[in-house]
Amino acid sequence: MRFERCRMLFGDEDFAKLQKAKILILGIGGVGSYALDCLYRSGVSDITILDYDVYDETNQNRQIGSEAVGMLKVDRLQELYPSVKTITQKMTMAWVEHFDFEPYDIIIDAADTTKVKIEVAKKCYKKLIMALGSAKRFDTNKIEVASIWKTHGDALARKIRNELKKDKFDRNFTVVFSPEEDKCKEKGSCVAVTGAVGLTVCSEAIKRVVRKI
Repeated sequence: MRFERCRMLFGDEDFAKLQKAKILILGIGGVGSYALDCLYRSGVSDITILDYDVYDETNQNRQIGSEAVGMLKVDRLQELYPSVKTITQKMTMAWVEHFDFEPYDIIIDAADTTKVKIEVAKKCYKKLIMALGSAKRFDTNKIEVASIWKTHGDALARKIRNELKKDKFDRNFTVVFSPEEDKCKEKGSCVAVTGAVGLTVCSEAIKRVVRKI
C-alpha cells in the first residue's frame, strides 16, 4: 500500500489527522517544493500551493520540477503531485490583506519578499511556520528551529524581528533558519540546504498536526 510505512510510523489515528490537514504553502521554489514533496509523501492529501513564477535554468540546481523551463511552477508541480490545489498569484501586501487564511490548519511561508513575510506573520502567526534565509549556505548542520524571537546569526530574521518591534508586534511564531555565515555575495545556493530547510519545515508541520512535539 502507498502509505503503509507512514501508517506504521504514525499509527492509524495520527495518520488520519495528516490526511485531513489543510496546508497552504506560499512559494514553491528551493524550499517550498521540498516541503511539498515531503508532505505529499507523508500522506497529507489537502495541500494548496501558491506561486506566480515560471521556471528558468537557474532554478535547476535546487527546485523540484525545474526541468520544465518556461512552465508555471504551480502547473508543473500539479502534474507531479496530482491532488495538489494551485493558486497562481503574486504575493503582495494587498493580497495578504484580503486573502482568507482561515480555512487552513498550517501556513508554510517559503516566500522571498520580506515585507510580505512580515504581513503574513501578523495575520496568521498562530498557524505559521516560516522559512528564512537558505541561500549562500551549504552546511545543513547549522539549520535550527526556533521562535522568531530566539533566532540568531540570520540577517533576514534580524530584519523581520526589527520590523515587528517597530510595529509593536510581539506574538510568537516558528521559524526554520540557519546562522551559517554567507559563503558568497551573489545568489549562490545549494540544494543540500534549501532542500533540508524544506524538509525541516515539513517535519515541523507534521509534528504540529499530530501534536507529537
